[in-house]
Amino acid sequence: MKKVLVIQNKFIGDVLIASVLAQNIKKTYPNCHVSYLVYDYCAGVIENHPQIDEVIIVNERWLKKFPNLMRLAFQIRKKSFDTIFDPYSKFQSRVLCLFSSAETRIGFSKGNFDNLLPYYTHSVQHVQKKTRNCGKSIEDRLALLQCFPEINLEQLDDKPKIYLCPEERNYKSEAFLKPHIVLGILGSTAVKSLPHPYIIEIVNFLSTNYDFQIIFNYSPHQKELAKAIYDQCEHKDKISLDLYENSIRGFVKIMGQSRLLIANEGGSVHIAKALDKPTFTIFSPYELKEHWASFDDGKFHASVHLLEEKPELFPEITRKLRRKIEANPSFYYNEFRPELITPKLKVFLEHHADRLL
Repeated sequence: MKKVLVIQNKFIGDVLIASVLAQNIKKTYPNCHVSYLVYDYCAGVIENHPQIDEVIIVNERWLKKFPNLMRLAFQIRKKSFDTIFDPYSKFQSRVLCLFSSAETRIGFSKGNFDNLLPYYTHSVQHVQKKTRNCGKSIEDRLALLQCFPEINLEQLDDKPKIYLCPEERNYKSEAFLKPHIVLGILGSTAVKSLPHPYIIEIVNFLSTNYDFQIIFNYSPHQKELAKAIYDQCEHKDKISLDLYENSIRGFVKIMGQSRLLIANEGGSVHIAKALDKPTFTIFSPYELKEHWASFDDGKFHASVHLLEEKPELFPEITRKLRRKIEANPSFYYNEFRPELITPKLKVFLEHHADRLL
């Protein structure tokens, strides 16, 4: 490999876990040039990564216009990549592969869709069942490397990493004068968020029973909703609502100084893990833990899923059922009451008592 492109448009967590490709490619081919194509709002998680030589940043709305997609395809063609990895494996990335002129193009198989056009020279199957503690989603990305016999598949680096610059490592705030944690009060979307009364109850559980400072994490468009939740919480003196950065890299700075993270499954959890911070993850009912509970050992990284607490609500775990839950998750979220979450959360915090002194 001389020039490599990894196409991973979205989402934040997906872009971050796809960085394991660069880590393993560079280990075997240290002189190759590795580029990543990502959306602008995701680029922060691979900033400063020493194994990524170039980040090609595009805007999501811009790329959804077909003329712009073709314009980007020919720009990529001019760069003369010899190898393209496509862990995204959607229409946009397949078109980019098709017109790239790269000799080797690797992506995930889509059954009969593969035969329509020669998007890939190598179609790889998703892993049927995880065999690594990194979780199936990371293991799927690593499976794309099997096309290269020079890469030692027994000694793959499966842990995504975020690299802080000196300024980020020295990030300071008055909120850091006492032990503090980051609490993701809302998921990235409504279908990844607990009912607001449940969120408030969990915040009150933390602020009543522990003496650390709680930093609310939320997306910029969720600011008013976060304020409404804050207004209904007890012990507001223990909650930091305004210690906030409106970029991914800003959140990375805050998380780098924090003791641990409690959040809904999503990009913030993957960021915390890449910074080697303890995490407690609350899974959406339609997600599968085996896919996304990376490095979960019940201690350093712990999690809770409604399936574990009320298995009778899941008569079968099929893709059809998960899509049905995702389309209308309110019944399942209403069943995911705080008393199912806080006992495991308490055990997790006991494991990290020394960090919280």
